[in-house]
Amino acid sequence: MNSIAPRLGYSVGSLLSTEHILKLSKIVDLKENVHSVWVPESWGRESFSSLGAISQITKNVKLGTSIINIYGRTPATVAMGATTLDSLSNNRTILGLGSSTESLVENWHGLKFEKPLERMREFIDCVRQMTTGESVDHKGRLFNIKNFKLLNKPTRIKMPIYIAAINRHMVNLACELADGILLYLRPLDELRRTVSLIKSQTENKNKNYEIACVFICALSNNKPEEARRRAAKTLAFYISVGKYYRDFLSHNGFNKEVARITLEYTTHGLDSATRLVNDSMLDSLTICGNTEQCIRSLNRFISAGITLPILQVNPVGNPESNIKEMTATF
Repeated sequence: MNSIAPRLGYSVGSLLSTEHILKLSKIVDLKENVHSVWVPESWGRESFSSLGAISQITKNVKLGTSIINIYGRTPATVAMGATTLDSLSNNRTILGLGSSTESLVENWHGLKFEKPLERMREFIDCVRQMTTGESVDHKGRLFNIKNFKLLNKPTRIKMPIYIAAINRHMVNLACELADGILLYLRPLDELRRTVSLIKSQTENKNKNYEIACVFICALSNNKPEEARRRAAKTLAFYISVGKYYRDFLSHNGFNKEVARITLEYTTHGLDSATRLVNDSMLDSLTICGNTEQCIRSLNRFISAGITLPILQVNPVGNPESNIKEMTATF
């Protein structure tokens, strides 16, 4: 069975070492159908510096932040980071922005998680002005910027900006303002509805609007059940610690499962909670198992209208050999 994916992205996730991230990036840079490499950022690896390293060992793949949160940095620092990466990579940057979560913003950054929609709108306006290289004066409700101008002239006037979105309001904002949207952990039936909504809002004004979705991916032909357990463990973790994803999945077909997984995680830990992730959840949300199972799942998600599936690497067994197996498969 062959994949019908014309193009793919890879997200390095949080389980690979720096050495393996660089090896993965070198491999996929030579693949004609690989569009991009994405580096997530939450409380571990920093996105811009990681992508800067990747930019020096690759020539072809685009380099995406997945995601930079709009509370942890100012528009000026994001503009500096993005244009620096663009200069290093010969204009391969995709700037993925998101509002993050209340717990991360308030507990770890010590900031108030207020007005995420308004902040996103104004943040993008500021970044777009700043990355032109022109002098910027901006007096808004949330940002007051005087006479900012990048010291080094940007290598292009406009870079693509994608917005990460969970709820309908942020989806609508992404359709209005961004060049693409980044989705994650959306059940297949809900994903079809959301894609239809996105297309209805973007097709007439932006024919190249990117509908990207990151999928938990774990593949092994020798140990397909272990691959499914690895995907289940990652899914159980996001459900257990991520309130927004937990609430979203509860309202979209998995209320009982989410409640049981969360309770089990609280009382007995992640390994125990992982055993409560059933096949229905895995097949609706992830790409996992052997080659045939993974390609079948990938094709299902593409048929839902995703224009850029991004595979989040969850290694099974030896990371280096598993990376080779995964990249050969897709």
